[in-house]
Amino acid sequence: MRTIQMTLDDDLVDTVDSIVKSLKTSRSAFTREALRDAIEKYDVNRMEEKHRKGYQRFPVGVDEFSGWEDEQVWGDA
Repeated sequence: MRTIQMTLDDDLVDTVDSIVKSLKTSRSAFTREALRDAIEKYDVNRMEEKHRKGYQRFPVGVDEFSGWEDEQVWGDA
């Protein structure tokens, strides 16, 4: 692990301090988890954008999924 220095707004630090106190954790642990969550969200957004552009370039064909329509039938509920 590496130690880094960050500059944060006072109100953000106050909010984080309040949260970490209630969670009984540390600023560092909270920040690590928040950064992991932000990276995951970034990755998901990138993948969704990649899929969206792919479907724009190569739209779904009329009969592309018709073979699966019967598989969607769940019966009477």
